[in-house]
Amino acid sequence: MKITILDDYFNTLRTLACFQKLKEHDVQVWNDHVRDVDKLAERLRDTEVLVLIRERTKIQAPLLERLNKLKLISQRSVYPHIDIEACTRLGVIVSSSQHAGTPCYAAAELTWGLILAAVRQIPQQMASLKAGNWQIGVGETLRGKTLGIFGYGRIGSEVASYGKSFGMKVLVWSNEASRERARADGYGSASSKATFFEECDVISLHLRLYSATRGIVTAGDLALMKPTALIVNTSRAPLIEPGALVRALQIGRPGMAAVDVFEQEPVVDTSNALLGMKNVVCTPHIGYVTRDEYEVQFAEIFDQIAAYCAGMPINVVNPSVLDSPRSR
Repeated sequence: MKITILDDYFNTLRTLACFQKLKEHDVQVWNDHVRDVDKLAERLRDTEVLVLIRERTKIQAPLLERLNKLKLISQRSVYPHIDIEACTRLGVIVSSSQHAGTPCYAAAELTWGLILAAVRQIPQQMASLKAGNWQIGVGETLRGKTLGIFGYGRIGSEVASYGKSFGMKVLVWSNEASRERARADGYGSASSKATFFEECDVISLHLRLYSATRGIVTAGDLALMKPTALIVNTSRAPLIEPGALVRALQIGRPGMAAVDVFEQEPVVDTSNALLGMKNVVCTPHIGYVTRDEYEVQFAEIFDQIAAYCAGMPINVVNPSVLDSPRSR
């Protein structure tokens, strides 16, 4: 099969053990990021299988309609960047493992790193030191504070365990089933969403992005937070109402933010409002970007390709396409 992999920024995939799963195929790996549809169509004109690294490239109808040889898109996790309706209409299978029950330690660890970086002003203190100055302010201690976990799934539950180890009170807000699991694990659950935002000193978002969760954190929710509080988002930027986070930080509720995700990615414009705020710690969507996590993710992605080649596609998110002659 002619396989193309997009957006492997640091040429990492060829160095992974799981890459050997593709040894019988003709594989083209691209390391740059291209948005232009004409350039992408040219690159992918002979592609039969397209491998995506999360949501780095949008695959929409204007591009798909020009990829006459494409049969399979293989990726992992959610797929708001893929036009599933167009794929189905054109006979392109989309396989995407949802990794239910599989912890993502990389994302959980980065989340905790951002929490520590924000409350102890680590990036700002480093910048001051490198500029020839000494201390620039006073940080906060986590022990005894309340950690809010919004979404108690495979990542949120791991972050909650870190909070417990740091001597924090953990409070969970999510659907009732998730809150019941949290209570069974020994954590508290908020009596209401408003109470959750009012009481927590640190709130970390761990929700999947789909229609029901888009904008689930509103400007009104943020306004309830303490002026000393921190909000952390290592999940997806659109979980927060567009523009609401910047406005809330300008007002001072919450007092700090730490983000790994942005409304438009990649962020290459240094005038982005969040990048210019002294009370914000930002990283470029690196929550899942570790070699260990790549091995787990791409082993699944490449297994999906093997299953397709064996005539038994797995993790198909548009099953009606299987009746299409093109998908065979």
